[in-house]
Amino acid sequence: MTVSSRPRAFALLATAAAIACGSLGASQRALPPLTRPPTATFALTPDDQRFLEDLSRRSFQFFWEQADPDTGIVRDRSRTDGQPSSEGSRLIGSIASVGFGLSGLCIAAARGWQPRAALVARARTTLQFFAQLDHQRGWFFHFINLRTGAREWQSELSSIDTALLIAGVLTARRCFDDDPDVVRNANAIYRRVDFQWMLAGDPAVLSHGWKPESGFLPGRWDHYCELMVLYLLGIGSPTHPIPAAAWRSWARPTMTFQTFTYVSAPDPLFVHQYSHAWIDFRERREREPPHIDWFANSIVATRAHKAFCLSLSSEFPGYTEHVWGVTASDSQKGYVAWGGPPRHQAIDGSVVPAAAAGSLMFAPEIALPALREMHRRFGSRVYGRYGFADAFHPTSGWVNPDVIGIDLGITLLSAENLRTSRVWDWFMKNPEVPAALGRAGVTN
Repeated sequence: MTVSSRPRAFALLATAAAIACGSLGASQRALPPLTRPPTATFALTPDDQRFLEDLSRRSFQFFWEQADPDTGIVRDRSRTDGQPSSEGSRLIGSIASVGFGLSGLCIAAARGWQPRAALVARARTTLQFFAQLDHQRGWFFHFINLRTGAREWQSELSSIDTALLIAGVLTARRCFDDDPDVVRNANAIYRRVDFQWMLAGDPAVLSHGWKPESGFLPGRWDHYCELMVLYLLGIGSPTHPIPAAAWRSWARPTMTFQTFTYVSAPDPLFVHQYSHAWIDFRERREREPPHIDWFANSIVATRAHKAFCLSLSSEFPGYTEHVWGVTASDSQKGYVAWGGPPRHQAIDGSVVPAAAAGSLMFAPEIALPALREMHRRFGSRVYGRYGFADAFHPTSGWVNPDVIGIDLGITLLSAENLRTSRVWDWFMKNPEVPAALGRAGVTN
C-alpha cells in the first residue's frame, strides 16, 4: 500500500464503522433470549498446546521487536520477516497496538518468554511515556510517531483506539502491580480521560472522535459493534464517568443467516472479538430483556461467519471446512473492512487468519482446526516470524507481505484466554470494571 493510500484506507474503514455503529441505523428485530449454544466439551491436546504456544510466542515477538524501546510505541505494521513495511510506515505507531502490546507483556511474563525484569521495564517505559504525552482531555491520536508520539497521517483523536490502549494499560496495572511506577502512571492515564467530553453534547452516546481542524467526528457509537469496552471504561471512570444509562443508549440490531440469529450490524468479525479480549462476559447476561448473553452472542457470530464463508465455496473453492475467515485486513487492493454476513462486495476469496484466531476464546472447536489446517497446508508461505501473514489467497497464491499489530494482538489475547483465562483475570481485577458491569446491568 502506498503512503498516501494508507490514510484513505482508514477513512474508508471509519466510514464502514459509521455505517455499522454510527448514524445510518439498522433494522432492529426482536431477538429471543440468547442461550449458550450447545457445544461438545473441548479439550486442548498436547499438540494443540504446542501449536498455540508457537503461534502466541511468534505473535508476541512482533510487539517486542516492533516497539520503540524508548517510548514503548508499537508499529502499526511490519513485513512478515520483521523488516519495516515501507518507508512511509516505518515510523507509524498505533495506539491500539500499544494496548494489545501491553497485555502481551503480561502474557510473556507469565510464560517466561523474556526475563520478567525486562518486560516490567518495557511496561514502565511505555506508561511513563504516555503519562507525559500530549493529549486532548486524556484522548490520544489514532496513529502517532514511533519515536516522538506526534500525530501522524492527520489521524483523528480516536475514542475506540484510546479505549483499547486503556484496556492494555489497566491489564498491566494489575499484572505488574508490584511496580509502583507502573501503577502510578496507569492510574494517571486512565483517570484523566474525560469521557463526558467525548459525549460531544449528547446525554449518553459517545462520539467516534475529534480532529483539531474540524472538531468532533459526525459518527456516533450508537449501535452494537466493538464499542463495549469503550462504554464500560466510561461508566467505570473514577473521575469523568458517563451515566450508566449510556449502556442502553446504543441499539442492538439483529442479524439472521441460515439458522443463526444474533446481535450484529453488517460488520467484520473483529467487532465480536475486541471487547471480549479483556472483558470476561462468561456467565453474564444483561438484566433487561431480552437478557443478552454477549459471550454466547460472539459464539453464534463466529459459527455464522464460518457458515457464511462456506456458502461462498462454489465461487471461491479455497473456502473449505477448515480454511475460512474474513475480517478487516489487507487485501490485494489495499486495506478493506470486509467480512460477512452479509457479504462485503470486496470479498475475493482471501482468508484472514485473525478471523478464526480472534475467536479461539469462543469457538475453539472450529477456530483451532482452521488455524492448524492453514499452518499444515500452506506452511512457511503464510506462517513466519510473527505467525500468520495478515491475509492470503488459498488458490491464487497471493500472500500479504505484511502483518498488522491489531490482528496479531487479538490472536495473542484470544489464544491466551482460551488456554488460561489470564487476560480476563488481570483485567477484571481492576475494580472499575466489575463496578461498571454492575451499573450497566450486565450481571452473573
